[in-house]
Amino acid sequence: QVQVEESGGGLVQPGGSLSLSCAASGSFSSINTMGWYRQGPGDTREAVARISTNGMFSYADSVKGRFTISRIFRDGAKETVDLQMTMLREEDTGVYYCNVQGVQGLSSRLEAWGQGTLVTVSS
Repeated sequence: QVQVEESGGGLVQPGGSLSLSCAASGSFSSINTMGWYRQGPGDTREAVARISTNGMFSYADSVKGRFTISRIFRDGAKETVDLQMTMLREEDTGVYYCNVQGVQGLSSRLEAWGQGTLVTVSS
């Protein structure tokens, strides 16, 4: 079992900043990629930012220059990743989900999602 927990959502005014954190814990052999996805009202879930343990990262065009994903780092028994969000816009509103991909056991593919954290950008 792998547990994925997000934190840091909330209400912020347009132009403001917010930080999200994701922690993955439990039984896994390795974590290869962690990323953030979001789902706005009436929208499908979309990738926002992703990073791999080899340092490769990607961002959605709509957040480039405004959002920064941290490297994956170990905090005790947890693998964690943060998302720094600046110059927030109303269209950034949505539920932000953390996605974790890796390996369980000898070679079983692992993918797990968190429950999501709500980000509301509004004046």
